[in-house]
Amino acid sequence: MTLANPSPVAAPAPPAPVPSAPAPPAPVPSAPAAPACPPSRLDVAGELLALLGATTTEPRPDVQLEALTLAVAADLPVLLWGEPGIGKTAALTQLATALDLPLTTVIASVHEPSDFSGLPVVGDDPAEQGVPMAPPDWAVRLVRAGRGLLFLDELSTAPPAVQAALLRLVLERRIGALQLPPGVRIVAAANPRSSAADGWELSPPLANRFVHLQWTHDHDVVVRGLGGTWPRATLPVLDPHSLPAAVEYARRAVCEFLTVRPPLVHRLPSGEARRGGAWPSPRSWDMTLRLIAFATAAGSSREVLSLLVRGTVGDGPALELLACLDRMDLPDPELFLADPQGAELPERGDRRQAVLEGVVAAVRGNPQKSRWDAAWALLVRAAETGPPDLVVVPATTLASVRREEWDVPPSIEKLAGVVGLSRRADRAAARTGVPAGAGR
Repeated sequence: MTLANPSPVAAPAPPAPVPSAPAPPAPVPSAPAAPACPPSRLDVAGELLALLGATTTEPRPDVQLEALTLAVAADLPVLLWGEPGIGKTAALTQLATALDLPLTTVIASVHEPSDFSGLPVVGDDPAEQGVPMAPPDWAVRLVRAGRGLLFLDELSTAPPAVQAALLRLVLERRIGALQLPPGVRIVAAANPRSSAADGWELSPPLANRFVHLQWTHDHDVVVRGLGGTWPRATLPVLDPHSLPAAVEYARRAVCEFLTVRPPLVHRLPSGEARRGGAWPSPRSWDMTLRLIAFATAAGSSREVLSLLVRGTVGDGPALELLACLDRMDLPDPELFLADPQGAELPERGDRRQAVLEGVVAAVRGNPQKSRWDAAWALLVRAAETGPPDLVVVPATTLASVRREEWDVPPSIEKLAGVVGLSRRADRAAARTGVPAGAGR
């Protein structure tokens, strides 16, 4: 019997191969480092310029700079007069930096009148809406910033038409239909006509809107500044407790002065050159009053106040006003008349003479024999304790006050030699052509 073949048995499948880890990528050879590019010649020059421009500031007494910052604080337009290259523009740049005000410089001579009065922009219906005057871009930037220092440079080279367009900008702070914000201050600079590039005299209406400051160089300031340290401009520190008294003092000073000198309320100079500077008008007296109040509240020196007052009403009226301020700061003349022997006279010559002239003026205002005698006694004491020539003018004036019934006090004999010597010196000076009083 034949056996059937058995079914074949399947062989087991071989195990699946285990995947091996990927081989690390072959290293890519790095490119050689590029050699450092040497700085260009202009880069090196720029580094040197940066070093030259790295300067510092220091607190340093500077009468011009203090007068400028005080006028800026009083929100009055200032015009700096000075020869080319004297540092006017640099002073304004440093002032803007110190006061943290953005500086906007406008060269007045290269602009048209419409740049300051505004350019007409025709709308959809001019008959209904009118034609607005569009301001320039620099004015719009000042309004957006809300504060800034507007520097009008080369003012004396601006033709008369441009100067006329500047009138409203300087006084009312308006350019076209745009009103500059209160935080904007205006400072201008000009060269004298003799040294200006095709210069013009400033028109009287424009000149009367500025505080005129003569800008000169100080040798020590320039030398130290070139060494890297310039004076620092700072706003004056006003005493908040003295503000009402400062305003009262300024008003009394200006009003009392103009009461006795009414011709100086408004005096337009006759010469064209002088009309382009400082001269007295109701507007400039208002500026003077404001500056006296600010200078008083800030405790500024007499030299700073003198620069400011001369820059608003001119040299002559300013000197008279300053003399009036000196008399206001002196004791009451009645105190000297009440006790001529015990009253203390000032040591400084100008203040002593102001006291004597004030006493004589008081006697003239209320002439009485006892007051006349007391004034003579004070003059004798002044001649014995100080320069005798200071009593010559007051003694001559006091002698003219005498009434016929008044006896001459014996004390006058002590002054006869002083007055007689002065008169002989004046007559001798007149014969030789020497100005009288030149040696006093």
